[in-house]
Order: sequence, then structure tokens, then C-alpha cells
Amino acid sequence: MDRHRHLRGPGRDAAGPAARPVRNKAADVMTITRYANAITVVVLALAFAATPLVSADEGVLYFAALIMAWSIFALGYYISFGLAGLLSFGHAAFFGMGAYAAAWTMLSAELPFSAGMLAAIVVGGATAGLFGLIGRRVSGLYFALMTLMLAELIAIVMTTRLRQLSGGVDGLPGVPRPHAFDIDFFNAANFYWVIFGFFVAALAFCGVLQASPLGQALRGIRQNPVRAEQVGFNVGALRLTALILSGAVSGLAGALLASLMMYVSPQLLGWKISGDVVIMTLLGGSGHLIGPVIGVALVELLREQLSAHTEHWYGLLGVIFIVCTIYLPNGIAGLGKKLWRR
Repeated sequence: MDRHRHLRGPGRDAAGPAARPVRNKAADVMTITRYANAITVVVLALAFAATPLVSADEGVLYFAALIMAWSIFALGYYISFGLAGLLSFGHAAFFGMGAYAAAWTMLSAELPFSAGMLAAIVVGGATAGLFGLIGRRVSGLYFALMTLMLAELIAIVMTTRLRQLSGGVDGLPGVPRPHAFDIDFFNAANFYWVIFGFFVAALAFCGVLQASPLGQALRGIRQNPVRAEQVGFNVGALRLTALILSGAVSGLAGALLASLMMYVSPQLLGWKISGDVVIMTLLGGSGHLIGPVIGVALVELLREQLSAHTEHWYGLLGVIFIVCTIYLPNGIAGLGKKLWRR
């Protein structure tokens, strides 16, 4: 019997010590990721929570709220690109359709603010799911171009064929803000906390997702989809899931921005909005939870400063983006992580 033992392979005692370090290493990575994400959420929450305490100026609070709304959009893009590796040039479709869904729900159906936000999440996710189903057989640059084409098609239809619903080029003014507890949410300081709550929730959701088994699976298909499929992952289903979650978060961001501006138009569906979120995410660092927020803050600050001096500020932003892409391939967050390790 003993002479045939080598044919059965190593026993449980032999395999255990060799296998345990691999499992323990994966568990350690997930634990470290959870702690790092928790710290990121707390630090960013404290930073934005302190803003009204530092300045009560309505312009400052509006600008900070704008950064949080755009950050939610960038976090949505982070789910599809940063985690799953899905390059998209059409995320404005999810963003804009979420904004319109909220506006229609609150203006036409006269439902409350919470119903508008829920509608934005559902419509944003459904639009993303439709994109994912249409593009299930393509990937990489072909998928990115397909999303751009579909988003532009939606923008054109909304501007022309559905202009009675969308308001056409003039858009829809008067997108409501919440009405609750006799609080004046038209006051910048009060509505700031509404967006702050959604921002922290979106940040926490992305942090939990990244550290979860689903998040690790998404990272796996981003790094090596062929190997991931060989070990049993359904790559198509995982990519579709990531895109739907990304669209849902992006739709919420569009609804919050529409409510902040009290206005929505087909411009929110355009390619420029898609380009903005790509630039924001890559500048900040698409591989880090804090990256999208850093990228949004940087782009909005540059937009504020450069647009005051030249009408060609977007071209200057493009130059900055190219330079950062060449010298900081992992974004500003990646540079910060590298310096911290030193």
C-alpha cells in the first residue's frame, strides 16, 4: 500500500501548510484593503464635514457640493473602469438619464425627492445594463467606442425626437430639492448636507465593494480575463454586474447635480461629460478609492481658475492631463502611495 502512496499525491497534511499561506495572503490583502478604505472614507467625510464650519459662504458651499456630486459620478466610473477594467466613453448616458429620471419623477409625477433619487438609480443602472447587453461580445477600445456611439444616439434622440420630454436644447428648469421637516433646502448650507450624506454613502459602498469577494473577482478579470475565465469566473456576467452598479451610482450623481443646479438638459448626456469623468478618474488615480475624488477636486479647481483667464481653458486641461498620464500613470493617488512607502 505504501509503495502506491506517491500515485495518490500529497495527503491532507502535506497540502495544508502549502495551501494555507496562499489563502492567508489573500485574506490579509482583503483585510488591509478594508482598513485602508475605512480610513479613506473617514478622512474624506471629515474633510467635507468641516467645510461648512470653516466657511459659511454660499459660493464655497455650492462649490464643495459640486465637487461631491461629481465625485459620486467619478466613483461610479471607478467601479466599471478601476475595478472591472471596462473603458467607457459613454458614461454620460447613465449620468444624464439618471438626472432626467429624477426630474420627471419629481416634476411630472410630483413624487418626493427620495423617489426621484431611487428612479435615478434604477434608470441609470438599467441604461448601463442595456449598454452591457448590446456590447457583450466586444471589449477594450471597441466597447469604449460602442458606449460613445450609444450615448450620443441617446443625446440626439433626447434633443430632437423627445424634446417635449427633455425640454430640447433649453432643458428643464425647476428641478426640485427636498421638502422635509420644515427645512429650507434652497439654502446652500442645508442642501449641502443632503449631498454630503449621499457622497459618504457612495464612498462607503465603493469601499465595501472593492474589499468584497465580488470586488476581488472584478479586479481579477481586469488583470487577466482569460485566466479568470479558466478558473471558473463568468467574465461576461461579472462585467455586466460592474457596469450596472456603475450606471446606478452614476445615475444618482446626475440626479443630485440636477437638483443642485435645479436644472437638467441634454448636455448632461453629451460626450464632453463622458470625457470629463474619464479625465477626472485617471488624473486622480483609477486604481485607488480616493483617486476619483482627488481628480474631481483638481479638475474643478482648474476649471474655476483657468476659465477666469482664458476661454481655451479646456485645452490647457488637456495638456495637463497628457503630462500627468505620461509621468503619473497611476494618477495623483498612486504618486501619494509611492511617496508614503518611501
